[in-house]
Amino acid sequence: MVFRKSLTRELTFTALGVFVVLLAIILSTQAINLLGRAAEGQIANEAVTALIGFWALGLFPLLMILTVFVTVLVVLTRIWRDHEMAVWLSSGLSLRDWVWPVMRFTIPLALLVGIVSLYIAPWAEERSQVYAEILKRREEISAIAPGVFKESGSGSKVYFIESYGGEHGSATNIFMQDMSEGKVSSIFAKRGYITVNDDNERVLVLEDGRRYVGEPGQSNYEVGSFKRYSVVVGNNQKLASRPNNRQAQSTSTLIGSSDPAYRSELVWRLSMPLSCLVLAFLAIPLSYYNPRSGHAHNLVVALLGFFLYQNSLTLVRNWITQGKVGMASILVVHVIVLIIAVLLLKYRDRPANTVRQTLKYFLHKHRAR
Repeated sequence: MVFRKSLTRELTFTALGVFVVLLAIILSTQAINLLGRAAEGQIANEAVTALIGFWALGLFPLLMILTVFVTVLVVLTRIWRDHEMAVWLSSGLSLRDWVWPVMRFTIPLALLVGIVSLYIAPWAEERSQVYAEILKRREEISAIAPGVFKESGSGSKVYFIESYGGEHGSATNIFMQDMSEGKVSSIFAKRGYITVNDDNERVLVLEDGRRYVGEPGQSNYEVGSFKRYSVVVGNNQKLASRPNNRQAQSTSTLIGSSDPAYRSELVWRLSMPLSCLVLAFLAIPLSYYNPRSGHAHNLVVALLGFFLYQNSLTLVRNWITQGKVGMASILVVHVIVLIIAVLLLKYRDRPANTVRQTLKYFLHKHRAR
């Protein structure tokens, strides 16, 4: 039908706009945070883009759910406000006839949310943590921005690098000053990288450099050159290990696990596409707008309903993690919201009754008196 095609087209273009705006707001906020950390030398400059990408993939399911809900709500509210809904309803359509066109728009996006939440988001979380471990492994020299002095965690060493090559955590033109053991040692090297010795200690290996110990002019002042110089910079630091938190576990690992934390993560991922469908259905009756009142109270109620729904799911997930309730309990939240949506739809669908049904309703009411 004509209204289905026009509705699908408007929903699609609106969804694109809403998604781009939400993504831009969230990414700009995260980018500012990461750039600030990079300027302070907490992370490497080249890590900013990768970390933003991993973070965006992990947040994509929730962002898409919010996009679908806002899109359906905004489009149908506009149709009510511009009296188009009155025209369609007077043509013999009911509010229930809008369910399938909205679902036809929502189902592909819900499937996309399911794929990302079950497979892509865990992979992004794992790669993000592995990447963070790699940065942690080389943080003494390469987690700083080139051209920035950085003090070690103990405060006994200061590092400076001119550039970072990226291969095997290597840097070029390195300056290091060591103020431990009551001596001041200054080292200049052309290259350097982080490795781990047999005792699982992090070692800074410098190549082709010179070492100055003491104060110039003193009798104990030492100057020497070296081809290779090693300094222990930390212990018990593994290189890059597989993350063991539940968000980074693959869905196949979660299935069949008896760990309550893993079970809660599994039901949370399965709930993502389901909540996308439920919220799209809920947005249909919540989009009702009375043009005569001139107020958009429905938008406020809809946003409150969205946050209440999501917080309820989060609460049940925490209960599953703590072992207080079973996995199926999260379905109770979806069912309750779905029942509320059905009741609201029936309530808003009353004006769509035919003249005959309306007369029968009033006659029956009059006889009952």
